[in-house]
Amino acid sequence: MSLIKSISGIRGTIGGKTNENLTPVDVVKFAAAYGTWLMQQGNNNKVVIGRDGRISGSMVSSLVSNTLVGLGLEVVDLGLSTTPTVEMAVQFEKAAGGIILTASHNPKEWNALKLLNHKGEFISGDEGKLILDIAAAEDFNFAGVDKLGTVTTNETALQQHIDAILNYELVDAAAIKKAKFKIVVDAVNSTGATAVPALLKALGIKDITVINEEVNGKFAHNPEPLPEHLTGLSAEVIKQNAHLGIAIDPDVDRLCFVCEDGSMFGEEYTLVAVADYVLSKRKGNTVSNMSSTRALKDVTVKHGGEYYPSAVGEVNVVNKMKAVNAVIGGEGNGGIIVPDLHYGRDALIGIALFLTHLANSKKSIKQLRNTYPDYFMSKNKIALQNGIDVKEIFEKIKQKYKNQPINTEDGLKIEFDTDWVHLRTSNTEPIVRIYAESNFETTADNIARRLMQDIGQMM
Repeated sequence: MSLIKSISGIRGTIGGKTNENLTPVDVVKFAAAYGTWLMQQGNNNKVVIGRDGRISGSMVSSLVSNTLVGLGLEVVDLGLSTTPTVEMAVQFEKAAGGIILTASHNPKEWNALKLLNHKGEFISGDEGKLILDIAAAEDFNFAGVDKLGTVTTNETALQQHIDAILNYELVDAAAIKKAKFKIVVDAVNSTGATAVPALLKALGIKDITVINEEVNGKFAHNPEPLPEHLTGLSAEVIKQNAHLGIAIDPDVDRLCFVCEDGSMFGEEYTLVAVADYVLSKRKGNTVSNMSSTRALKDVTVKHGGEYYPSAVGEVNVVNKMKAVNAVIGGEGNGGIIVPDLHYGRDALIGIALFLTHLANSKKSIKQLRNTYPDYFMSKNKIALQNGIDVKEIFEKIKQKYKNQPINTEDGLKIEFDTDWVHLRTSNTEPIVRIYAESNFETTADNIARRLMQDIGQMM
């Protein structure tokens, strides 16, 4: 099992030994480090917390909440929530920060503390390092009995989030209602079971079927919304004769769609389609990470904007979006960031904008997908054994392909004419990710396979 301490938070598997897994002791230590750092930022002692539907969520939430109370902080607990809702609630509550308790797409044995600043955005690398240093030194000063903090609950944050989406000027609820969409949602046994149907009903959609709707954290399938995990959703879309299917991950910050014939719209094309709509209404630039499809660049250029790649990671995408004043951005894993709503991946605003685009297009979702260029991406990963020197392996690969254009800003990206492959270590798992893209599916697979063989030999 594993414990991963990174600048964005702490993530690990439940149980086992301290400092090797995400045990109660580790949860308390890192919650205390974050709370200590938060109190050093000023006089605002309010902090928002919320969790996804994981089995361990209630336990972890209690530990975090009571640790923050022990420091003298005022905790606003959203209970079962979504990552984007917690991010927005930091703003709603005018809090000093927030903690999201979710391991995102990781399996049920994982959980994590993801840390936010006063803007409801993920903390910076420098801030994360300070918190890790506080945790390592256990430099905490807990409050005396007369200065303990408090816990209040907020049960309206999701509705506030939905209201903000309904009021967003590019969301056309009337057009969505008129289209009379029939939709199937795969809620993967987490908080999307509550959030997504609530949004769809607010948008005027009445015909909604939810599968895997019990919020128990016992994920019915691998919770990462990839095609191989969404066969049940595809089958239900066909069975229900629905217009489309919607899949999210456990904390509702990633989004992908299934077409009316059960085929995948493609998680890479969630951002492409939403950007196409936004750019048709608002001229400007776009950003995605360098592991995302080049189709976003194609769409951006079509609308007269400029596309900018960033290093992988939501913080990096957000920083690049701010630097180039992007009007839309995100990641090819189905993460949509709409900056004038908030700087965070948000499947809910993504759903509203996509359905607006689909309704106004007068096309089926399959027809809409066919209006975008066909690029094929092969997404793979290799597990890392303890003691492996990834930097050394990447250096050897760099030498092997030294005659090709290479970008080392984030791992290793190698270009082969119009094709590319991107190798990088994961921020959330002990793995190397290998993504390749080409106009042809077999070519993308072959490029990825070749690099995986190279890594295997060098390990």
